[in-house]
Amino acid sequence: MTDTSSSPGQLPDRLSTNPKSPYYDEALLTRGVGIKFDGQEKTNVEEYCVSEGWIRVAVGKTVDRKGNPLTIKLTGKVEPYLEK
Repeated sequence: MTDTSSSPGQLPDRLSTNPKSPYYDEALLTRGVGIKFDGQEKTNVEEYCVSEGWIRVAVGKTVDRKGNPLTIKLTGKVEPYLEK
C-alpha cells in the first residue's frame, strides 16, 4: 500500500476524487490539484498514480448503474501540481 499522506509542497503518489476510495484526501482536493498528463493539462481526471504512470478519466457524462462515472485508464507521464 502506498503512502497517501502529504506534507506541505509534496503531493501523494496516488490520489482519487471518489470519497469511497482509500486514496481520497478532501483537504488536498479542496486546495486544488492539477494534472499534466504527457505534457497536456487534464481537467477530467478521477484518479492518478505517479509511480505506475496512469490516470483514470471520465468518459463523457456516462455513468454506471450505481451513478459513478465510467472511466478509462490512460498510461503515460503523470505530473500533479497544486493549483493554489
